[in-house]
This record gives sequence, structure tokens and C-alpha cells, in this order.
Amino acid sequence: MTTQVERPALTYHRARVTAVRPITPQMVRVTFEAASFREVPAGAPDQYVKAFFPQRGQEEPRLPEGGSDVMSWYRTYLAMPDDVRPPMRTYTVRAHRPEAAEIDVDFALHGDTGPASAWASRAAPGDRVAFTGPYGLYDVPGGTDWQLLVGDETALPAIGAIIERLPAGTRASAYIEVSERGERQTFETRGAVEVHWLVRGARPMGEALLDAVRAASFPGGAPYAWVSGEAGVVKLVRRHLVREREVDKRRICFTGYWRAGISEEAASREAVRAADAGETPPSDD
Repeated sequence: MTTQVERPALTYHRARVTAVRPITPQMVRVTFEAASFREVPAGAPDQYVKAFFPQRGQEEPRLPEGGSDVMSWYRTYLAMPDDVRPPMRTYTVRAHRPEAAEIDVDFALHGDTGPASAWASRAAPGDRVAFTGPYGLYDVPGGTDWQLLVGDETALPAIGAIIERLPAGTRASAYIEVSERGERQTFETRGAVEVHWLVRGARPMGEALLDAVRAASFPGGAPYAWVSGEAGVVKLVRRHLVREREVDKRRICFTGYWRAGISEEAASREAVRAADAGETPPSDD
């Protein structure tokens, strides 16, 4: 899937950490508090935020001024000096408690290989970050008989939130790839859900997930498919659903949460360059 420049809100939530707790050996849940979270309306279970982290030596991130439109905001952000521009990453809001002015965000930990993982591995109460958003994509069309949820560990927080908010009796099948058995989670739900955990081990990212979806026996009726994770894998899953399973494209919600070997800043620069050049994103089919 081609990375798209997403519409950021032109205001920020300036938040502080109030709690940190491990969920699995490689995932930690961080609770953030900001007065403005009280004003955020309830959204889709997969709603996401853009998170901004402080640079080394900063107590809080330095943020660009809000622009009048998407591209002007991104140009301002990308024009900031490298040692000033706050690292930006996209994360799911795992839970939102407006009465307490809090949100929970789950971070997958992979050492110091990225600014968000490095920050999350050392996060402590009192630390400060900023957010824009949230926005959500999950939108089940009428006439849906069952749901298909597909993703890697970066999509796990959203899949978990979707499962936990399913109406009673709603049928769903989830295929989730994680690095090892200890990364599996449990969810409380009123839905009729089958969760298929795919342990990656030494296999390439996404291979086990794609193989499992291709081999799956789907129930009859009209599905709604929600697919997220590494962009290349997401594209292949969607292509399989459309071509081999003949799923209506309008019944597939797909998002490349990340691209292998490319940072979010680099992907944003490429998206801005393409937009300025008037380039049309390539077809995902």
C-alpha cells in the first residue's frame, strides 16, 4: 500500500505520562493525561494519534505551528532542523477515558532501533509528549455477516480494541502475527471471536500471516475485512482477498501502519514530494 500523508489536527494535546505497565515482554502500556482529552469525542475502536517525542535533552517536544492545510503543516514540520524536529510516529489509542482525561497507548518494544521504542522502554510518570488526532477508520457496512481482522504486532492494539467492543454475538476471525508465543494476549469480548496467533520466529515478517490468511477457511456471507500492519504485507493480503476470495473492495479497510526500512519522516517526505509533483499513487491491485 502506498503511504498517504494523513490529515493532522491543527491543534495539539500536550500530555504527561501517569502510568507505565508491561503487557507482554515486548509490549508496554503507557497512560497519558491531558486536559484536552476530555473534549475528544468517542471514536472508532481503531482510532489513532500522531505522537511527538522530545529530542535528547528536551523535557518536552518542540512542535511546529499548525498549518492551514495538510501539506503546509507537513512542510513546516519537515523543514524543522533535524536536532529540533520531534520524532513523530503513529499509534492506536488502546483506551480513552474522557472523564479522567486519559488515554492508553500500547508500544511494541524493539530496543533502541527507533525513537518511539527507545522512548517507551524508558518511559516514566511525569515524562511529556504531544499528540494530534485521534482519527479512526473502522466502519462496518450494513449487511455484514462476519468480520476478518488481520495484522502484525503493530496492529495488535487496534485489533484488541475492536474485539473488545464487538456487539454481542458478532462473528469475527482474527489473524495476528507476533514475534514469539509470549506476545499473545487475551481479550474480553461479547463477540463470537476466533483468534489465530501466528508466531513468526525466524521467518520473514508477514510470511506466516499471509500464509495463514491464504489457507484459512472463511465462513459464508458478506465479510468486513480490517487489515493493517507492514505496508507490503497489507497490500498482499488485500490483493488475495480481492482476487482469490472475491471480497468486494468496499468491504476492506486497509492501512499500512509502517514500511519496512523506511521511517515515518522519510515516508512523509516522499508523500509530500509525490503530491507536489502531482503523482497518482499506484494501484494496490
